[in-house]
Amino acid sequence: MSHTLATETLSRIHEALDSAVSAISSLIPGSIKAEQKTGGRGPVTEADRISNRVLRESLLRNGEGWLSEETVDDLARLDKQRVWVVDPLDGTLEFIAGVPEWCVSVAMVEDGRPVAGGICNPSTGEVFLGAPGVGVTYNGRPAKPSERTTLYGAVVLASRSELKRGEWDQFQNGPFEIRPVGSVAYKLALVAAGLGDATWTLTPKNEWDVAAGVTLVEAGGGIVRSSKNSPLAFNNRSPLLPGLLASGRNLSRDIAAFLDDHT
Repeated sequence: MSHTLATETLSRIHEALDSAVSAISSLIPGSIKAEQKTGGRGPVTEADRISNRVLRESLLRNGEGWLSEETVDDLARLDKQRVWVVDPLDGTLEFIAGVPEWCVSVAMVEDGRPVAGGICNPSTGEVFLGAPGVGVTYNGRPAKPSERTTLYGAVVLASRSELKRGEWDQFQNGPFEIRPVGSVAYKLALVAAGLGDATWTLTPKNEWDVAAGVTLVEAGGGIVRSSKNSPLAFNNRSPLLPGLLASGRNLSRDIAAFLDDHT
């Protein structure tokens, strides 16, 4: 993607994020009812649905595909070169509980690679935008992943849910601080802006959970790999991806070695 097109796409993403956040601003986190999705796929709220509708109306143009957690999947997207991969509200559990660690997440994928992304945490007023070749901004200012070279003393962001389920027990004696954070998209955004040194999950995630965050980390010069130690591709027939690890470039090998020893 050219620099001009990337900048234009980021502008579209920023405007769409603003519209979605405005549309759900009257819905108070911690005081909104939730329902269970069909098949026990987790909770959903009116905020999820409104955000999805506004994002789709704001972003989608002729010739572009659409993949969202809150839209029935149309596999016609597989024939599209450019596809929006969207999580209208990532961290619904945190939203329901009133924990300020949920966000709206939008990525543009081109030929299977994420080429522009934006994440907004409305509770904290944080906006992360980025594209490879353009870089990352955090609330309008240039940002980049941590340049830390060792896991000793690092801040590793971990899923609150995974911690509760005991999935991080084997990492508790590591030489780093484990900091619980809700939304996986938000964790990736924090890593992209250098507000956490690394994050990983060995639990499979859907494309909409991570596409924007992966874009941001890579746009800042960081590294994201699947838990199978391969690059992540998007706009697949099945949106389920392996787990992943993300960090600044200098930490990638140290993390891989640590996980090899502890999993």
